[in-house]
Amino acid sequence: MPKRAGADTMGCMDAYTIGQLAAAAGVPTSTVRYYERAGLVKPDFRTGGNYRGYAGSTLERLKFIRSAQATGLSLQDISSLLQLTFSAEQPCEEVLTLMRGRLEEIRGRIKELRHVEKVLAKSLDSCCKGDGPDICDDICRLKGSDPAKCRPPKQKSCRPA
Repeated sequence: MPKRAGADTMGCMDAYTIGQLAAAAGVPTSTVRYYERAGLVKPDFRTGGNYRGYAGSTLERLKFIRSAQATGLSLQDISSLLQLTFSAEQPCEEVLTLMRGRLEEIRGRIKELRHVEKVLAKSLDSCCKGDGPDICDDICRLKGSDPAKCRPPKQKSCRPA
């Protein structure tokens, strides 16, 4: 439960210590400190004992950061989105531009991964069959061995059954 802020904080709003904030957001305190160093969150006040204090709005901000990360946004993207909270303009166009750019990047990575998948599948299909050079042969050559002597005589494929 959040503590009620005392006279040395911010009046009667809900206040959290760093540990309470982290627990409420479901993250370790080290994550909150990391986000502070990255400039994504900051303490809302300091207590009389100079401890960090956070308001409920910081909890909402922290939850937003975690949610945005879960959708694949980088901390730089998230920082850009959070800067829009200070703008008097509606953020829609900037948000759409950022999201479209991120989607294009993700689709490019998926395309690259599909290519890698095809290359690996082809390598597995031809591995250790003796139909020509393959990765096993390359490893044997790197070891300084004759590739023909590396392969067990009855082995037909390296591919798992």
